[in-house]
Amino acid sequence: MPARVLVVDDTPLNVKLLVARLAAEYFEPIVATGGLQALEMAAKQHPDIVLLDIMMPDIDDFEVCRRLRADPATAEIPIVMVTALSDPADRRRGLECGADDFLTKPIDDVALFARVRSLVRLKTLTDELRLRAKTGAELGVGEGAAVDTGPGRVLAVVDDPIARRRLVEALASNQRLSVESDAARAVEWAKSGAFDLAVVDLALGSSDGLRVCSALRAAAETRSLPILAIGDADARERVVRALEFGVADYVLRPLDPSEIIGRVRTQIRRKRYQEGLRASYGRAVEMAVTDSLTGLFNRRYLVTHLDKAIARAIGAGRPVAVAMCDIDRFKAINDRHGHQAGDRVLTEFARRLGMGIRGVDLAARYGGEEFVVVLPDTDLGGAMIVAERLRKAMAETPFALESGETVAVTASFGITISRPDDSGAALIARADKALYAAKAAGRDRIEAD
Repeated sequence: MPARVLVVDDTPLNVKLLVARLAAEYFEPIVATGGLQALEMAAKQHPDIVLLDIMMPDIDDFEVCRRLRADPATAEIPIVMVTALSDPADRRRGLECGADDFLTKPIDDVALFARVRSLVRLKTLTDELRLRAKTGAELGVGEGAAVDTGPGRVLAVVDDPIARRRLVEALASNQRLSVESDAARAVEWAKSGAFDLAVVDLALGSSDGLRVCSALRAAAETRSLPILAIGDADARERVVRALEFGVADYVLRPLDPSEIIGRVRTQIRRKRYQEGLRASYGRAVEMAVTDSLTGLFNRRYLVTHLDKAIARAIGAGRPVAVAMCDIDRFKAINDRHGHQAGDRVLTEFARRLGMGIRGVDLAARYGGEEFVVVLPDTDLGGAMIVAERLRKAMAETPFALESGETVAVTASFGITISRPDDSGAALIARADKALYAAKAAGRDRIEAD
């Protein structure tokens, strides 16, 4: 489903142009013409990002930003201030109020969409982690951890003396800063896991800063390490490429120490917040909400999580899809090869299931040889594509048994999507009905309800 963008601007022409540009890129724009209306819409319509004009008629954007950050319902929504002002003092003030970024008028389309997509990706991940942590807490199997507010560990990959001096001036007194000019050594150092943030100069003299960003994103040890890029105002295309690689944020030369402090602090706070959510989620997993054989979530967790996912989907006006699948003729596998072989098939089936879905999706063992996949922000067409991918993943490669034998395994799928008055139980019941139809129609197929 398209990301929902709240445009806050009281100038009709600006609104018309921006809405058209967003819609053309398959975003879902909604509009508020004043700060108070924006606060109300943000709380009720759950946008994925807010584009906030700096000049508002009722309350200014700085106050809107402060109130959005103060309200738990809107505190994690990314905020981009759109301004005709280029004064560094305004940027510093915005960062202090909680803004994530700034766009200066006239807005460059490439920069706009790269920034919006980057922030939406971050919010999608954070939302799902929060939902899973909340589900675990309500089941009594997870507790929130306090977020560390102490100095962060920052690795700066720079070889420009001016940039190095600016970073030291800005960060030496409030963060634990390490500086490395050699790109290869920096990447290896980062893999040690010793850092909360990497600051990478895209204009490295001895190497390509984009390659450093790409290497950090590609390595398993640094995949979740946030990156702050240093770019040049006359080379914005490199900044856009960096955002596409997964860079979290950027600053442009000439470097302003106050802006560096604000952006570094924000990235470290976010990383620690996400780590806290992951830790809470991890504790929930360890405390009996997973299936002991397959490692997937169990039925108990699924039921609680699905009700939460439906409530969130209804509030946001978006569908959530459910796919229920069943291993075809599983009893015959047990009868012929034994229950140990059957367990191995179940474990491998679960592994392939997990490999075929997104990080925001949820797979669970419902019972026996039945499994359920929950797909947020997914319509019926999207669910059909996912189910077909999973069906092929099972059918096209035989399952290896410990004896050295292989066994052909197929699965049937039933899919459905949420309706305005749905409950988790109703959604599961419809998916189960569709699964029964797939079995009756010959197995190794997908049916929808």
